[in-house]
Amino acid sequence: MDIIMGYCVGTRPPPSCLLLLLLKLLATVSQGLPGTGPLGFHFTHSTYNATVYENSAARTYVNSQSRMGITLIDLSWDIKYRIVSGDEEGFFKAEEVIIADFCFLRIRTKGGNSAILNREIQDNYLLIIKGSVRGEDLEAWTKVNIQVLDMNDLRPLFSPTTYSVTIAESTPLRTSVAQVTATDADIGSNGEFYYYFKNKVDLFSVHPTSGVISLSGRLNYDEKNRYDLEILAVDRGMKLYGNNGVSSTAKLYVHIERVNEHAPTIRVVTHVPFSLDKEPTYAVVTVDDLDEGANGEIESVSIVAGDPLDQFLLAKEGKWLNEYKIKERKQVDWESFSYGYNLTLQAKDKGSPQKSSALKIVHIANPKRDTVPVRFEKEVYDVSISEFSPPGVVIAIVKLSPEPLDVEYKLSPGEDTEYFKINPRSGLIVTAQPLNTVKKEVYKLEVTNKEGDLKAQVTVGIEDANDHTPEFQQLLYDAYVNESIPVGTSVLTVSASDKDKGENGYITYSIASLNLLPFAINQFTGVISTTEELDFESSPETYRFIVRASDWGSPYRHESEVNVTIRIGNVNDNSPLFEKVACQGVISYDFPVGGHITAVSAIDIDELELVKYKIISGNELGFFYLNPDSGVLQLKKSLLNSGVKNGNFALKITATDGENLADPMSINISVLHGKVSSKSFSCRETRVAQKLAEKLLIKAKANGKLNLEDGFLDFYSINRQGPHFDKSFPSDVAVKEDLPVGANILKIKAYDSDAGFNGKVLFTISGGNTDSCFNIDMETGQLKVLMPMDREHTDLYLLNITIYDLGNPQKSSWRLMTINVEDANDNSPVFLQDSYSVNILESSSIGTEIIQVEARDKDLGSNGEVTYSVLTDTRQFAINSSTGIIYVADQLDRESKANYSLKIEARDKAESGQQLFSVVTLKVFLDDVNDCSPAFIPSSYSVKVLEDLPIGTVIAWLETHDPDLGLGGQVRYSLVNDYNGRFEIDKASGAIRLSRELDYEKQQFYNLTVRAKDKGRPVSLSSVSFVEVEVVDVNENLHTPYFPDFAVVGSVKENSRIGTSVLQVTAQDEDTGRDGEVQYSIRDGSGLGRFSIDDESGVITAADILDRETIGSYWLTVYATDRGVVPLYSTIEVYIEVEDVNDNAPLTSEPIYYPVVMENSPKDVSVIQIQAEDPDSSSREKLTYRITSGNPQNFFAINIKTAGGLEVQDQGGRRSGESPLPGVQMAVFLSYPHMA
Repeated sequence: MDIIMGYCVGTRPPPSCLLLLLLKLLATVSQGLPGTGPLGFHFTHSTYNATVYENSAARTYVNSQSRMGITLIDLSWDIKYRIVSGDEEGFFKAEEVIIADFCFLRIRTKGGNSAILNREIQDNYLLIIKGSVRGEDLEAWTKVNIQVLDMNDLRPLFSPTTYSVTIAESTPLRTSVAQVTATDADIGSNGEFYYYFKNKVDLFSVHPTSGVISLSGRLNYDEKNRYDLEILAVDRGMKLYGNNGVSSTAKLYVHIERVNEHAPTIRVVTHVPFSLDKEPTYAVVTVDDLDEGANGEIESVSIVAGDPLDQFLLAKEGKWLNEYKIKERKQVDWESFSYGYNLTLQAKDKGSPQKSSALKIVHIANPKRDTVPVRFEKEVYDVSISEFSPPGVVIAIVKLSPEPLDVEYKLSPGEDTEYFKINPRSGLIVTAQPLNTVKKEVYKLEVTNKEGDLKAQVTVGIEDANDHTPEFQQLLYDAYVNESIPVGTSVLTVSASDKDKGENGYITYSIASLNLLPFAINQFTGVISTTEELDFESSPETYRFIVRASDWGSPYRHESEVNVTIRIGNVNDNSPLFEKVACQGVISYDFPVGGHITAVSAIDIDELELVKYKIISGNELGFFYLNPDSGVLQLKKSLLNSGVKNGNFALKITATDGENLADPMSINISVLHGKVSSKSFSCRETRVAQKLAEKLLIKAKANGKLNLEDGFLDFYSINRQGPHFDKSFPSDVAVKEDLPVGANILKIKAYDSDAGFNGKVLFTISGGNTDSCFNIDMETGQLKVLMPMDREHTDLYLLNITIYDLGNPQKSSWRLMTINVEDANDNSPVFLQDSYSVNILESSSIGTEIIQVEARDKDLGSNGEVTYSVLTDTRQFAINSSTGIIYVADQLDRESKANYSLKIEARDKAESGQQLFSVVTLKVFLDDVNDCSPAFIPSSYSVKVLEDLPIGTVIAWLETHDPDLGLGGQVRYSLVNDYNGRFEIDKASGAIRLSRELDYEKQQFYNLTVRAKDKGRPVSLSSVSFVEVEVVDVNENLHTPYFPDFAVVGSVKENSRIGTSVLQVTAQDEDTGRDGEVQYSIRDGSGLGRFSIDDESGVITAADILDRETIGSYWLTVYATDRGVVPLYSTIEVYIEVEDVNDNAPLTSEPIYYPVVMENSPKDVSVIQIQAEDPDSSSREKLTYRITSGNPQNFFAINIKTAGGLEVQDQGGRRSGESPLPGVQMAVFLSYPHMA
């Protein structure tokens, strides 16, 4: 709920909100709302919206969809409307029109000399309207918002009116070259206009709405270099009204200029002039420019870089127009630029805008330096070899780069030269004699070329060899130790030295003994220590063994030996051991004193002292005596009468060597009565004596073995044997020429029966290695490839293989070996040309031979036989594998592929190993044949065009693709059907233009058939496409339907049947066709749903049962709408009054009356006044009353004068003889007189 200001929301507003609402309502009633007066005097709306066209004539009423005005609650009101504000210019006047119970507010334009409405000046007016009642203090206000509608009263204007552009003659079709601009101050469709050329123009087209001018034909500067175009603007609205609508005119001047499309190109041919030339030419420069006229003329060619001393110039000489020669401007400084000059050239044409060529770099070679400088690959070669190296050992390979064909290497004379020699062709340096005869660590050589102007240094370092033997400081070593020393005790230290350097001088020590010894030696310090406990009793008393000193040299160690003697001293370190233990026996009580009971015996392994015996327990009563020397046990005193009741004695006896005690043994003696056997004692044997005998035997054997190792012989000092080759030494060896450098050929076996260095064999090649292709490992005899072999250069070598030993004196032996170099597939086939190219017609038939390629191979046999193949994946071409002839293998089509780059392979037929090949490029160019029809893109077209487009408008651009070249690719367009000249097509660009106006009402679709035809010779090809043109209807609905009156009044009786005609409204529309056909509808009003209207005739009929007593009148808002694309409508207010029919009976105020009257009341006494009414308004007569029943005695009567008064007709009391009546029931009938 919203009342002016403030609002309450929600389904159940709070009490405070209700109170506020009540206060606002009271204030509104007391003060009056805008548009609202007291007692219901108010406008139907507080604001109305209305429209009126600009330039409207005087007395033109504004149109509003709402019913403007005030409802007459009192029909006597005389209402007056007045414009209070909002119309300062006085354009409008307010009028009152009363129809039935409504006073319409009618606003119209004033007449007389009032100004005309102009939307472009002001398009909206807000009027404040006051309504008042004459003679009464009633007022109401409302607002009317009047929108001024646009009329097409203005024409488009160009700004500016003159345009000028310059375009190149090479401008592509459809390129936008300019845009003209016009404006129209009208709005909506009234402000829309079209651009078009005043005169027919083929080369240009103008877009009808954007004003963009596009190129639609080919330009030719030579034919015409300026076009003066006149563009008009037509107002669409004025055109619809039948006026041509043309306003201002714009002129467009199009200037055509030649385009400097191509930049100059530079071609250079260089050569080295003869030194005797007086004016040497270093290069010939030719400049080309594909443009014509001034654009193709060369203005200058200059050296822009690379000539800092300004020594060169470009002289325009030669028989051709743009030919230049690079010559000397002054003496050239070749010394500072020994590699030549890189000159940068650039050419400029005379075109506008001027174009420059790409920078071209020309190398001017130094005529005095026609070869790359030759130098050694290294200035210094550092190598090292063993001092054992015999003659023929490879030192180094020196090389010149690049190597001249007549190269020759030499060793410069010097003090070290005699020890080496060099291969003059290969640069291989080898030893010439043994190097260990001279104690020198470094040799220095100088290598030169044949002329002696190039030099390289070779430094040969001599690696130390193991040629010294370790020497002990003593001739022999002797030591004495006790057997009791702990394990790991150092016993003796030996020491040796070696004069060699590095690892050759490092020494390690070892014990050279075949027997296990309780000693070990530290291999680095020479300290000898015990590894286990020594035992004098079980081991040798003296150890004699050999200690060996070895150096770390290679390939063999030098060794020396020394005798070492270690003596063992005995120590009392063993306790005595009893031969028998755990003895037990029996004696009698009468055993004699001093008698021999038994004897004990103990053995001492040390054998250093005598063993003594003693009883340590069990003889506390003193009955027994043990002899300390012999170990005999005797009875010391008599057992008889001794009082000994327990006859058992347990004696513990031990033995000692003076330092160590033996483990105690036990003797258990039992004393019995009677006679006892003399053999009554028994003991457990310990086998001590047997163990001692075994240990002595072992010791004796160990001493015997040690004695066998005495003595030391030197078997390494004499070189008795010379080296000799194995029987498997081959005299002929076949080697593939493609063996890589470093590859093994074979291993030569040789032997020397001597030991050590005397039997060490060294290998060398002492002759026959003319190309230095081979090398032999000095140590292993492995023959390897040193430098690449080339069978085509040398196919046989006779090598002298020499072997040496390292004995003194040194011995040697030699054998000859023939190396046959076998052919290897090391040469690839070589094509006679670096590349091939050929041009053929794309129509060439399958099998056509196009070219032959040829390659040659220097190898022998199958390695030199060549087969050909096409590597490129193609079905169009194939090659004869034997002849190299290439032929067409499939259909060709230049449009699909204009050229082919084929990779042709020439491969040899090597049967083993990898086959070699080479590849050449063959470029096949297809010459065009007119074999393709123009193809439309897309294949068909569909366009929509407005029916009012101006003549000359381009409605479609057709595009085709013809991949043929030249005339075969140039397409011309034509229309097969142009619908009587309604359309035309530009033959070059394919632009379809309107040549006659379109009319949607006459024809909505056109199906154009377009033919595209190329200019091929001798056969021209064509294709057809279809262009569907759909004409789009333009809104020509100019006039709004109008009613002759703004409101009409009608009536209908309330008892009319449904479908009864009430009245007919009629609207007029000045348009023709569908735009002028009017349909009617009811869209608003209190009678909406009660009435209906025929949409064609405008006849309004009753659509429901009417009852005047319920609603006595209705308002309807009827719309008249035309059938235009954009429908227009107008409205009329219809007032329908329901006429009364006497269709209602009178009704009393009460259905039953209960009057009371006294008995014996006199006549004409009023009993009751009966009141009745009739809803029908048509009954103007008084009601009549009569009693129809319940008054048989006629006691009562109706007083006609009082219109329904009931009076006593007769005495209503009780008569004689009658019982009194408690009450009377009567029926009174009411009717109009004519209904009685």
